[in-house]
Amino acid sequence: MKSKSLLVFAIFVAAGAILALATQPWITVRLVEGAAAQSTLAITGQEVNASLSPVVLAALAGALALTIAGRVFRVILGAVLVLLGIAAVWIAVYVYVDTAANYRLRVAEATGLSGAGSSDLVLSVAVSPLVATTAALAMVLALAGGAVLVFGGKWKSAGRRYSARTKDGAGAQPGTDRFDDWDSLSDGRDPSESGDPDESTR
Repeated sequence: MKSKSLLVFAIFVAAGAILALATQPWITVRLVEGAAAQSTLAITGQEVNASLSPVVLAALAGALALTIAGRVFRVILGAVLVLLGIAAVWIAVYVYVDTAANYRLRVAEATGLSGAGSSDLVLSVAVSPLVATTAALAMVLALAGGAVLVFGGKWKSAGRRYSARTKDGAGAQPGTDRFDDWDSLSDGRDPSESGDPDESTR
């Protein structure tokens, strides 16, 4: 995926979806009857790891910066997006690596017990498929950042069309692009003609 617009769109969609999924239950814990006021605890992604939203918001900011960044800064942003994506992947994957660590504090708060005592009050634990979905979306962020890192330096800069024109704006010079052609048409000149635009009328 080499297109800047497609990459920026992919980052926005993936990051926005992760933010939405972070508000949903990732882990559902069933407690023994009478252990707490609620027999079922639903722990959202944001409660699992409070750093998830800041990481994703930083990715959104990076995508926004890509729209105006220069060549060197685009490469830096690509590297940052890769790191942010990997961080979000790890946050989701860690739910599977050590599920108990992600709900132990919440159970302790609900039951008033900590350590092994609170574990004895847990009947069952279910991890939502949304966790895997979040990991996949975070991988999209990382891959998009990698694509920016590889191709970002080759994208045209926003100011290129201005440097390709003469100081007084008359005549298109070698190396002009389609923006220059549109400007020429707006000025009443044929962009396919070279040299003095008035020569064709002499």
